[in-house]
Amino acid sequence: MRAAHARPRGFTLVEVLVALALMAAMATMAWRGIDGMLRSRDISQGSLVRTERLQSVVAQWELDLQALQDSGVLNPIAFDGIQLLLTRRQPDGMQLISWNLREGRLYRWASPVLTTQAALAEAYARSQQDISGPEQLLALEGVSRWQMFFYRGNSWSNAQSSDDLSNDQAAPPPPSTAPSGATGTPPPGVRRQLPSGVRMLLEFAPGSGHEGTLTRQVLLGPQS
Repeated sequence: MRAAHARPRGFTLVEVLVALALMAAMATMAWRGIDGMLRSRDISQGSLVRTERLQSVVAQWELDLQALQDSGVLNPIAFDGIQLLLTRRQPDGMQLISWNLREGRLYRWASPVLTTQAALAEAYARSQQDISGPEQLLALEGVSRWQMFFYRGNSWSNAQSSDDLSNDQAAPPPPSTAPSGATGTPPPGVRRQLPSGVRMLLEFAPGSGHEGTLTRQVLLGPQS
């Protein structure tokens, strides 16, 4: 009779507390694992976006160089340590392209398609000023410094110190609208020799998402 009427034994308060503590610890560990996975995903996604952007910028830089065209008015390619200026052919004319580095940011500016020497000279004058507007695009951030080298003959030389000139009696005299200076047109009868290759070195600042120095070389095609 006593066994039939005995009450079933339940969990004690200590057992319940221990079970709750174990469940809380497991939930905390699971949350930390999920949080770590989310952080890793965000880091990987950010790195992928930065890499894709860098690849797009380098690809655009290569396209500009491969379309290099001597206008007979301006030096087709010139670099002063901050700005890379070049003339690019287009189906309906030419474009003046400026890659410039300011305050750790690399910008690309492109003029409208130009069809006259006067328009090209005007675009050059604008490129030497504080460029702004929808034509200028932010390409990269976190760039501390960049260097440019030209390949002429059988060696590389610093683009800021290399300015090979050759006598060419067939070269037409520069038009009156052509700007003068380091990136302008050389004297009559003298032509600047285009490099056969261009090497770019991009140095990234700490915390930019990129490490070290990026080196890229582009072989220039023959002028038409």
